[in-house]
Amino acid sequence: MRFKLDENLGRRGLELLKAAGHDVATVAEQGLNGVADARLFAHCVDEGRALITLDHDFGQILRFPPEQSAGLVILEPGSPITLGKLLARLNESLVVLGTRELGGELWIVEPGRVRIHLGSGNA
Repeated sequence: MRFKLDENLGRRGLELLKAAGHDVATVAEQGLNGVADARLFAHCVDEGRALITLDHDFGQILRFPPEQSAGLVILEPGSPITLGKLLARLNESLVVLGTRELGGELWIVEPGRVRIHLGSGNA
């Protein structure tokens, strides 16, 4: 799968996804740090990449319709945020990805569960 990691996720997440065989680009390596969310969403759509982020703004399905994208994954590591919690949520995402297609969906990955919003085209 093709992913884009938002700037709020680090090198370890990149390594984990690549080790699982995914094509991963990062906001940082593409010089998109600090761009508006709408611009980042448009880049992901244009590139056919699912966005993985900590930014809850991407959960606003009217602003960022998941069905128009390759998918959106919002990681909810809990507070305080630690590297271990981030990697655990990312691993949970990969487990679900092994059984379900992400395209056109919004996944909110919380400790112990993944909430899935089906885009209007998937209902």
